[in-house]
Amino acid sequence: MVTGGAGYIGAHVVRALDKAGIACVAVDDLSSGQASFVANETPLVQGSILDRALLTDTIRSHGVTGVVHLAGFKYAGVSVQRPLHTYEQNVEGTRRLLGAMVEHDVQDLVFSSSAAVFGTPDVDLVTEQTPTAPESPYGESKLVGEWLIRDTARVSPLRHTSLRYFNVVGSAYDDVHDASPHNLVPLVLKALTEGRRPRIFGDDYPTPDGTCVRDYLHVGDLADAHVAAATALATGRGLQPTYNCGSGTGMSVRQIMDAIRRATAIDFEPEIHPRRPGDPARIVATGQAAARDLGWTMTYSVDEMMASAWKAWNAAASQP
Repeated sequence: MVTGGAGYIGAHVVRALDKAGIACVAVDDLSSGQASFVANETPLVQGSILDRALLTDTIRSHGVTGVVHLAGFKYAGVSVQRPLHTYEQNVEGTRRLLGAMVEHDVQDLVFSSSAAVFGTPDVDLVTEQTPTAPESPYGESKLVGEWLIRDTARVSPLRHTSLRYFNVVGSAYDDVHDASPHNLVPLVLKALTEGRRPRIFGDDYPTPDGTCVRDYLHVGDLADAHVAAATALATGRGLQPTYNCGSGTGMSVRQIMDAIRRATAIDFEPEIHPRRPGDPARIVATGQAAARDLGWTMTYSVDEMMASAWKAWNAAASQP
C-alpha cells in the first residue's frame, strides 16, 4: 500500500514498484495528488489516512503486506501558519496508519521523512548522525513520525526504515509533473511560461557563485530508493532506522537556473532579491549509507533532471 500514491513522488513510487513486479494499491485523498498520475492497472482508493476504517478495509481487501508511507502535508513554509493541520495530517495520520498496520500484522514500513528534520545544520555534509533540530511544524511532524515508528517497533514485529531527502526534481514519466506552488523548479518554469523572470533570493552567500547550495535528486532515483528499501524489508534484511538520500556535493540555485536555461532554450537572467530570513548558505547530505545498504545511486545529471521536468511541465500544459 502506497499512501499518497497519487502525488508527484508517490506516483513515481507506485510505477517503480510495478516495474519491479510488486503489486500495490495507492491511497490518496487527492488534496494535492492527481488520480491521472496513477497508472491504470494500479487500484486507487480515494480517502484520507485519518480514516482508520478505510485503511483497515484497504489492507484486508488488497492483502497488504507492506506500506510505503508518503501521505502528508508537505509544505514546510505553510506549516508555520497551519501547525494544527500539519500535525493532524502528518502525526495523527501516521499514528492511525501504524495502528491499522499493527492490528492486521502488516510488518514492513518505508517512511517518507525529510531533510527538514535537520533544520539548519552547522556542518558542510549532513549524515544520519547529524543532530536533528527541525525549525518548522513540518520538520517537527516528520521527526515525530520517525519517533512513532521507532516506538511502535519496540513493542511489535514492525520492520521499518525512514528516507530523508532534500529537493526532489524532474520526472521519469511525461504524464507526472511537480505541481507544487512552493518548489524551486516549478516556480521557475511557471515564471518562464508566463513571460516573467525567475527570482534568486540572495547572491552574496559564502558559496562558489554566491547563491545557496542544496541537494537536488531526480524523483525517479528517489522512487528506486523506496523500492530498494521495501524489497530489503520484505526479505527480512535489517536496515538502519534512517537513510539520507543525497548527492554529497549539491548544486547552487544559479546552477539550477543555468540548467533550466539549457533545457528550455529560453534565454533569461533571473532577478536578484535580498536573502530570505533563515535560508542557510549550504545544506548537502551524503547518500553513502543508502548506497552501501540499498545499492542506491543517483543516475541523472542536472541537465537530465531539468530536461525531464520541462518535458513533463509542457505535457501537463498541453492537456485540456
